[in-house]
Amino acid sequence: MSRRRVAVLFGGRSAEHEISCISARSVIDALDPSHVEVVPIGISKDGRWHLLPAPPSLPSETGRMPEIGAHEGTAVELSAEGAPRELVSADGTRAPIDVVFPVLHGPMGEDGAVQGMLELAGVPYVGAGVLGSAVGMDKAVQKVLFEAAGLPVAPWAVVREPDWGEDPEGVGARAEALGFPLFVKPSNLGSSVGISKAHDHEELGPALAEAFRYARKAVVERGVSPIREVECAVLGNDDPVASVVGEIVPEGHEFYDYEAKYLDAEGARLLIPADLPAPLSDRIQRAAVTAFHAIECWGMARVDFFVSGDVLWINEINTIPGFTSISMYPKLWQASGLSYPDLIERLLDLAVERHDLERGKSSIARELES
Repeated sequence: MSRRRVAVLFGGRSAEHEISCISARSVIDALDPSHVEVVPIGISKDGRWHLLPAPPSLPSETGRMPEIGAHEGTAVELSAEGAPRELVSADGTRAPIDVVFPVLHGPMGEDGAVQGMLELAGVPYVGAGVLGSAVGMDKAVQKVLFEAAGLPVAPWAVVREPDWGEDPEGVGARAEALGFPLFVKPSNLGSSVGISKAHDHEELGPALAEAFRYARKAVVERGVSPIREVECAVLGNDDPVASVVGEIVPEGHEFYDYEAKYLDAEGARLLIPADLPAPLSDRIQRAAVTAFHAIECWGMARVDFFVSGDVLWINEINTIPGFTSISMYPKLWQASGLSYPDLIERLLDLAVERHDLERGKSSIARELES
């Protein structure tokens, strides 16, 4: 049987460019070369696609965070639907692909933009579709859907940059009514980029200014104390399953921020499985699957929760969770009995399965229209 050609997309135009490169390296390293031929595609910060001769380097290898340069590799683009699934370079060279694994975090990668392009090109891809990706990227919209699905959500509010500029006192009063401390975050970024914790009125303005550096809409939510941060991984299409629950315990950081996640090797302890009563773990697993369905997700997601005693709140869902060597999503599945290489293989199979089902439905619709 011929090897499956998998195009791994990474880098991209968001503030999570470097983390995407590190995640992609872990994915590529886990792919079995006897089953898969990797096609590494780095996307530079100006949005150009580059077919690279090798996977991205890790900080431990170079001493710096990876970045896709504007002139690396060979510039390529995706052929349109109707042609074979191919990457085409400027000199006309064509490289066929079977499935795409987007390891892209943040806007213009995780938000449905790339997924829509892959849909138009008729290429199977790992992860959520356009709708699930867009909702999964917007922390405000997903909270509305979580509440509609009956999931517990901590008190929160949306602050839009124009409203803050026109009426800072009124907007500030509405946010402060939630009760301090407040977590302030951009509505459309992950990896804890742009997140601040405001302990009082004086810290709220700078926290919003930091969030507005990355988005025109911020989510403000009340911090809960005492609190534990737990996460659950979900895998599947129509019948998704949940992993064991893991807990994140920040070390030397007030919360699980960007530095604790990616720059400080001792920034947090991951407790897998979490030391929780079985009934509470069951509730978290059921809630994770409910959240997965609520945003119309496919393939994979990591769902994050806050726990205080036996009280549970859902925080957010991530449709392209981190895949670095220290990331929670693969570790949760490893603890659930699914190895990293088997997890990647399963995700590729789910991508092809969903693509075939969707294409079948589209064919029926076209026949009825004709």
